[in-house]
Amino acid sequence: MSLCFSVSESAFNLRYGFRDSEPMGQSLKIRVKTGTRKGFCPSKVVCVDYPRPDIDNTSNFLEAAYLSSSFRTSPRPSKPLKVVIAGAGLAGLSTAKYLADAGHKPLLLEARDVLGGKVAAWKDGDGNWYETGLHIFFGAYPNIQNLFGELGINDRLQWKEHSMIFAMPNKPGEFSRFDFPEVLPAPLNGILAILRNNEMLTWPEKVKFAIGLLPAIIGGQAYVEAQDGLTVQEWMRKQGVPDRVTTEVFIAMSKALNFINPDELSMQCILIALNRFLQEKHGSKMAFLDGNPPERLCLPIVEHIQSLGGEVRLNSRVQKIELNDDGTVKNFLLTNGNVTDGDAYVFATPVDILKLQLPENWKEMAYFKRLEKLVGVPVINIHIWFDRKLKNTYDHLLFSRSSLLSVYADMSLTCKEYYNPNQSMLELVFAPAEEWTSCSDSEIIDATMKEFAKLFPDEISADQSKAKIVKYHVVKTPRSVYKTIPNCEPCRPLQRSPVEGFYLAGDYTKQKYLASMEGAVLSGKLCAQAIVQDYVLLAARGKGRLAEASMCP
Repeated sequence: MSLCFSVSESAFNLRYGFRDSEPMGQSLKIRVKTGTRKGFCPSKVVCVDYPRPDIDNTSNFLEAAYLSSSFRTSPRPSKPLKVVIAGAGLAGLSTAKYLADAGHKPLLLEARDVLGGKVAAWKDGDGNWYETGLHIFFGAYPNIQNLFGELGINDRLQWKEHSMIFAMPNKPGEFSRFDFPEVLPAPLNGILAILRNNEMLTWPEKVKFAIGLLPAIIGGQAYVEAQDGLTVQEWMRKQGVPDRVTTEVFIAMSKALNFINPDELSMQCILIALNRFLQEKHGSKMAFLDGNPPERLCLPIVEHIQSLGGEVRLNSRVQKIELNDDGTVKNFLLTNGNVTDGDAYVFATPVDILKLQLPENWKEMAYFKRLEKLVGVPVINIHIWFDRKLKNTYDHLLFSRSSLLSVYADMSLTCKEYYNPNQSMLELVFAPAEEWTSCSDSEIIDATMKEFAKLFPDEISADQSKAKIVKYHVVKTPRSVYKTIPNCEPCRPLQRSPVEGFYLAGDYTKQKYLASMEGAVLSGKLCAQAIVQDYVLLAARGKGRLAEASMCP
């Protein structure tokens, strides 16, 4: 199915003209007929504000809601713990939020001047935002969805139609869709979406893929975890799935999930995603945040933490973890010379930063030594503003199926705050990025434009003789989520470390979701849960330190 996007400014104003106080869910369907040319069919354009899907009664959502409620209903501590947390990404913010819900006093330290970690964003001199990554919120993210509800900001998610849309490299300018029918339950809606798509896979390939997946469907979670030792490519060949299935579908999925190709990615990662997305009717349904993540998501969490007596400090970088004689944490020494101590300590930074900060006498502990295999993958996120509205795009996430690009979106369509009726702003993930991180921004943009010329042949050319670049931003993250290669799963640490009073949070820590926003939020909840469970021990340690201090001359 090819798509041609051409909607008038007035139509877009109808699409986005609602006030903040008005409920989303009003639909507007716009059909646009376009001229035809050989191999290119007229297309139907549909702009819809989709309502929030019915996910509140799924078992995963209820399980996440119960964990959230356990903090609010836990016995109030006689003396709240002061918990010092390094890192104000989603993992650190989640840890602090749920500790505050439990009656404790988190102190959150962020090294930079912006909230969000891997979802950070900045405003340029023109007032435009540019982000660390292209962030998608799935229906199968129960802890994220609960968090939005707990903060009262569900209306900040802009839900898209239930589809997965892939570019067609062999048919430049056209797309192929997997449309999930609303009338069917999971996994039948996903199965039918796959069966109805005849442009990417042939029927024999679909059958072989389905047979290959049977062990995962029958074996459940135990089978999924046992596949960690195989790459996607190795697993597909072992199951007799044709290589073309990997090329047509799973290169795009691998790059979207972990920014690497199927010959490196652990098959466990793909199976977890398929399990989560296909077992719930709305699991693979996607939403975009309606604006920049620091203000629209992170700031409400901070305000919640502060309302309960917690504290968040920016520009507070940890220089050193200082230890007591018994090897436990004495304090965090900051680069500004300040010393911060507490009753418990959490490192909620990326794993690569944690490894740089580990005290020497911790490094040989098996718990910390296993972290050596967990290494962040390089990622490049790109924003390009064009001098015109691109027509051959869509109000959705798009899988580029390009050798250099992962996924992209026209944020001037998909995001309320970024909406522009006259110009397109494409945000895209450049992956795999390892060989490109040392290149200049202009070299990366040149390579990107060559790829876009294949995706938008009628509108974009590499020499900018068609759509011209107004400006761009290139955001390089040398170490993002951990690289999910085979045999990493045993290296992921539990949130409670063997060092009394020291905990970890981050999407790389042990939790049942991927290295993702959902994984980060869940890791924070599990970290907060461990600290609440250890309250008696931690409170006793605090009293012991006070007693020692009172005895000092």
